[in-house]
Amino acid sequence: MLQLRGSSSLWRLCETRLEFKTKTESDIDMKSESGVRTETIEVPLTARLASEAERWATHGVRPEGIVEPGPGQESVWDYPRPPALQRVLDRVTIEFAGQTIADTTMAVRVCETASPPTYYIPLADIRSEFLRVGAGSSACEWKGVATYFSLMVGRKESEQCAWTYQNPTPEYDALVEMIAFYPDRVDRCTVGEFEVTPQPGEFYAGWITPDLVGPFKGEPGSHGW
Repeated sequence: MLQLRGSSSLWRLCETRLEFKTKTESDIDMKSESGVRTETIEVPLTARLASEAERWATHGVRPEGIVEPGPGQESVWDYPRPPALQRVLDRVTIEFAGQTIADTTMAVRVCETASPPTYYIPLADIRSEFLRVGAGSSACEWKGVATYFSLMVGRKESEQCAWTYQNPTPEYDALVEMIAFYPDRVDRCTVGEFEVTPQPGEFYAGWITPDLVGPFKGEPGSHGW
């Protein structure tokens, strides 16, 4: 068992509960060598999610200027709402204050309309000695209540730079025991050979890789998307 500093609760390291579809060429995204390689994770289409998907299909607003993806690219406007889950087949790393905080080949990303994906790292692949339980919480309409972490490496601290869903909604229980990081609150994030660019906007945590095209939520003029 692992005890996070500053927390009275214990987290057990256990197998990540991912349910994969039977692998076919359509399930594994290998469109070109320039793209992030992913594998589909099934999200149960419950009545709640089906209703929201129908509402977005009927009333969702798509802005002008959506970039048509080229070979090896994908548009964030082709991501669904409610969001999809994908296992990332490439190596993912996070660095802060001269330390590699996370290094994994088992990341999961959440892909939702208009935003670059957020990346979740298994707790077992994170240097938990640098984590501190942060203040506050927030609620996601899809995934549940998030609690926050800060990083402390020596005297360098990044407050509320990561979050987790300790009890996610049943549809997104693949995120159990996983932590996501804001790329602009750490020093460096990579996916495969690519260095990540943070999503614009103070409140967003998407990871932009070179294969993504937008426009992205968080850019000027995107309020209300």
